[in-house]
Amino acid sequence: LGVDWNVIFLLFSMMVIINIMRPTGIFEYIAIRSAKFAKGRPFMIMAVFSVVTAVLSAFLDNVTTVLLIAPVTLLICQALELDVVPFLITEALASNIGGTATLIGDPPNIMIASRAQLDFMAFIYNLAPVVIIILAAYVITLRFIFGSRMTVKEELRRRVMAMDEKEAIKDPVLIRKALIVLGLTMTGFVLHGMLHMEPATIALAGAATLLLVSRIKEPHHIFSEVEWTSLFFFVGLFIIIGGVVKVGLITWMSVKVLEITQGNLFATSMVVMWFSAFASAFIDNIPYVATMNPLIIDMAKQLWPSLQGTALLHHPDLMPLWWSLALGACLGGNGTAIGASANVIVVGMAEKMGSPISFKRFMLYGMPLMIESVIISMIYVWLRYYVLNI
Repeated sequence: LGVDWNVIFLLFSMMVIINIMRPTGIFEYIAIRSAKFAKGRPFMIMAVFSVVTAVLSAFLDNVTTVLLIAPVTLLICQALELDVVPFLITEALASNIGGTATLIGDPPNIMIASRAQLDFMAFIYNLAPVVIIILAAYVITLRFIFGSRMTVKEELRRRVMAMDEKEAIKDPVLIRKALIVLGLTMTGFVLHGMLHMEPATIALAGAATLLLVSRIKEPHHIFSEVEWTSLFFFVGLFIIIGGVVKVGLITWMSVKVLEITQGNLFATSMVVMWFSAFASAFIDNIPYVATMNPLIIDMAKQLWPSLQGTALLHHPDLMPLWWSLALGACLGGNGTAIGASANVIVVGMAEKMGSPISFKRFMLYGMPLMIESVIISMIYVWLRYYVLNI
C-alpha cells in the first residue's frame, strides 16, 4: 500500500506518552517556573517561553508542546494584562524551529528519517547546530520587534512572582515514572542504530512501559485523546503518494529539476530548500515532504544508477539535499498560519480564548522570521557541506 508504518507508530506512541503525562501538571509547572525565572518582565517571559517551547518541541512533537504551553501563557498574560496574541504566535514559530532539530520533533523529519534510513543522532549532528543559531537569532529579532513595546506595572509583575508553581503538580509519583520512561525512550532513540531497532519500536516499548507503570485502570481515555484523524490522514496520504510514484509523475518531476539545475547538486539543494520553504508556508509541510521524499530518491537513482539501498540514500553528495529538505520544510511552516500543524492549533486556541489571530497578522510576524531562518540555513548548508565539507 505504500504506508510507512514506522511514521504512524512513532507518532502514535509519542501521543500516548504525552497523553499520560499531560494531567500530571509537569508542563504547567515548567511554564510558571519560566515566567518567574524571567522576573515577570514581559519580553523576558516571551524569550524564555520561546526557548522552552523550542526545547520541548525537539523532544515532543510541536503540536503537543503548543497545546500544553498556550493555556499557561494565557494565564500569565491575564495576570500581566497583556495581549496574548504575540506570545502565542512567537511560541508557535519557536515550536517549529525547535522541532527541526531532531528526528521526532516534527512529522516531516520523521518521514525523511524513515525514507532516507537516517538515525536519531544524524539529525542531532547535522541539524541541531544550525537550529541553535537560528533560535538565538530569532530571540534577538524578537527583542527588536517587541522589546520596547512591552512594559507592565510593578504590582502586576509581583502578581506573577507570587504564583506557586508547586500547586500545578497533580501527581508527583507519576511525573517521576514518566520522566524516567521518557528518558529511557530518548536514550533508545540515540542508540537505535546500535540496537538495530526502528525508532517506532522503541517508542512503542516506551508507551507500553509507561501504561504499565502508571497503573491506569481504564486506559480508554488515553487512547481516545490520540489524534486519530491525523494518523489516518497520514495513512491516506502515503497511499496517494504511492500511487503518484507508480504512475511515473515523480520520475518526470525529478528529471525536470535536474534539467533546471543542470545536475549541479549545490544548486539543487538550494532550490530544494527555498522551494520547500515557500511551498510549506502555503501547503501543509506533511503532504509536501511525502511528495518530495520519492523525488529526491529518484534524482539519486538517475545520478548514481549503479548504487542501491543505503549506499544510494547515504551518498555523500546526496546528504545535503536531505538536510535542505528538512530545513526548508520545517522552517517554511512558519511563513503563514496554515504552514504547520502547530500554527493551525494556536490560531484555533486563540479564537477560543477570545483573541482571534487573522491570517494577515500571523503572516506579518511569521514570513520575515521564516525568511531570516532560511537565509541562516542556506549559509550553514553552503559552509558546512560545500566549503568546509564536514
